[in-house]
Amino acid sequence: MTARAASPHPVVAEALARRDEIAARHRDVFHPPVRRRLVAAGTILALAALLVFGLVALEFSAAKILFGFGRLAEFLWRMLPPSTGTWSKFFVYLHALAETVAIAFLGVMVAAILALPFGFLAAKNVIPNAVVHFLSRRFLDTIRGVDELIWALIWVSVVGLGPFAGVLALVTANFGVFGKLFSEAIEAADRKAVEGVASVGGSRLDGIRFGLLPQILPVIGSQVLYYFESNTRSATIIGIVGAGGIGLHLAEQIRVFEYQHVSALILMILAAVIAIDFVSTRLRFALIGSGQR
Repeated sequence: MTARAASPHPVVAEALARRDEIAARHRDVFHPPVRRRLVAAGTILALAALLVFGLVALEFSAAKILFGFGRLAEFLWRMLPPSTGTWSKFFVYLHALAETVAIAFLGVMVAAILALPFGFLAAKNVIPNAVVHFLSRRFLDTIRGVDELIWALIWVSVVGLGPFAGVLALVTANFGVFGKLFSEAIEAADRKAVEGVASVGGSRLDGIRFGLLPQILPVIGSQVLYYFESNTRSATIIGIVGAGGIGLHLAEQIRVFEYQHVSALILMILAAVIAIDFVSTRLRFALIGSGQR
């Protein structure tokens, strides 16, 4: 038993026997050039120095973290047991949660509808014009480069407080993300289906309709469903700055130190996210044709 455990695997034994031959054949792997070693060592040292500089510049303190754990435990203790106080308050929170889910749904669907044409404009295999492709990509990058919380602050200033500002914030933020994701899905599609439509006399538009869209729609649908789940959390955050939904109540309860209400709100948000995740996962599997359930 010991001898069998000590003997190496036949493949390992053959590799060890041919070590010199393999090392001679792949000298760059076994004996990399000095310059490559210096570059690798310099890169590691630079990253380590950057990490240390960041910790010092941002006033990282292990003592604050350890002290903060005690404060965190006290904060969690005050949150128990979760309670909304009265049933009327519970229904107010439930209405706000439904509003948050509605904001997330509208934000995703409107953004997906608006982003689909820009996805085609930004795809090289659909629009070969370099100028149009470049301008479309940079426009999407500009929109995507601004965080949804910033968009929420902008739209609250433009249209006022409320869920309408939240919907506009999520539409704007998701528009840039969807435009990029859709264009990448279009570029990754198989061209043979489009060429097959063209070979039987179909126009370029027919090739997109019957050759390209059937390939990308399941991918796009899966991405939209995932972002619906993600936007439910985002809609909570933007509600804190006045964009409607349950986030506004969450911020108010934190300010007035009603920690039991805070924990109840967090549990309600968690339950909604779990339910949406369950439903969207099954829908994604149905769209992509997976046999998993």
